[in-house]
Amino acid sequence: MAFISGKDMLQHAYENKYGVGAFSAHNAETIQAILWAAEEEQAPVMIQVGQKVIQYMGLEEMTKMIEVMAKNITVPVAIHLDHCRNFNQATKAIQLGFQSVMFDGSGLPFEENVATTKKVAEFARSLGIGTEGEIGKIGGTEDDITVAEEDALVTSVDEAQVFAEQTGIDYIAVSIGTAHGIYKQTPNLHFERLQEINAAVKRPVVLHGGSSVPDDQVQKAISLGVAKINVDTELRQAFTLGIQEVFEENREEWHLAVSLDRGRQLMKEKVQEKIRVFGSSGKAKDLLNNEKIVTL
Repeated sequence: MAFISGKDMLQHAYENKYGVGAFSAHNAETIQAILWAAEEEQAPVMIQVGQKVIQYMGLEEMTKMIEVMAKNITVPVAIHLDHCRNFNQATKAIQLGFQSVMFDGSGLPFEENVATTKKVAEFARSLGIGTEGEIGKIGGTEDDITVAEEDALVTSVDEAQVFAEQTGIDYIAVSIGTAHGIYKQTPNLHFERLQEINAAVKRPVVLHGGSSVPDDQVQKAISLGVAKINVDTELRQAFTLGIQEVFEENREEWHLAVSLDRGRQLMKEKVQEKIRVFGSSGKAKDLLNNEKIVTL
């Protein structure tokens, strides 16, 4: 296996104008779907561990499963803690061997968001771990936390620049018109604002709410500085539809190996689809051959 720092992974993507898929895992089969897709595409990949699965499976348990299943994977992998809202959880993830952590203080007052995110970034940096912070509220529901559409804010250039400089984070999540979940109508990303933010922060930008954003908009966002694209809902949707497909064909198929395998297959195909859209297929070799990259 080749675990590498999220900072190194995303910096390479940022400099070479492709996107890394940050795909959320929820159980053993979804971990396999992400890893197998990345291996077939020879693409670097982030596996996200979110708050919902931590509540359901446990932080350490998910970490160990990913490490075991990645044992024979040859492409670069980074385990990423998603939407952490607790400093102690972030430090625990770092101690468990995560290669990337996100502290989400977007719901806090600006000064408090800066202070806690900075503490996480300093601790992570001492161990070579990549860090993500968020400024501006992204609409939709993520891990039982809902931000209403009217409360979602487009991040200003000034606040993004000040936030990035004061926290020292390696990559920044901003609000530019995406939302968590499946869109009821086609989103229109604020590309001019993204371009301005990218010029100001001079580091990789993270696109949350990547599920069902039109491919051409995602690719344009990548050209303007986005290096990490979070995808969750579309993957859960594919996995669940695979299981439903089995039961629709045979209502008495009780072997989990059959239904879970079909869910895993459809999710793997969706991950591969996204990897190709993001332009990261075949980038594993370039990344691993980069003399600046250190495996963890």
